[in-house]
Amino acid sequence: MKVSDILRVKGNTLYTVSPEEPLARAIDIMAEKDIGSLVVMDHGDLVGMLTFREVIQCVVKSGYAVGTIVVRTAMDDHPLTCTLETELDEVRRMMLERHARYMPVMDRRMLMGVISFYDVAKAVVDSQNFENKMLKAYIRDWPEAEDAQPGAQL
Repeated sequence: MKVSDILRVKGNTLYTVSPEEPLARAIDIMAEKDIGSLVVMDHGDLVGMLTFREVIQCVVKSGYAVGTIVVRTAMDDHPLTCTLETELDEVRRMMLERHARYMPVMDRRMLMGVISFYDVAKAVVDSQNFENKMLKAYIRDWPEAEDAQPGAQL
């Protein structure tokens, strides 16, 4: 399974913010849209990722005063990224290694979407459930051996 499979199911609705936007505005967007991350774009380029983790750390450092803080101050300016062709196992490994909950999906320099750790976990569980269902159906419909005698051991 690849990242493109997740985006096909999830869709690719994106919420972005500029690095010079007030952090308070970014927090409002995250709350209004009920999302945990915003992609930070500057002149069409990905320059960072803002998640609730960065927001909380910045708010605590500032003494709980968001005031004049801009997104650039709080964002992760080296976000982990993947491509549409990245295998799900590789994405899981990368996210676990970096403790990343959100990952922008890039096609060269173009942002294609964002996947979350939840999206990855859901895809894995759905795949395993399908596989289990198919295995159970196969076992239930196990063909009888043609030369088997009634009561004979296979």
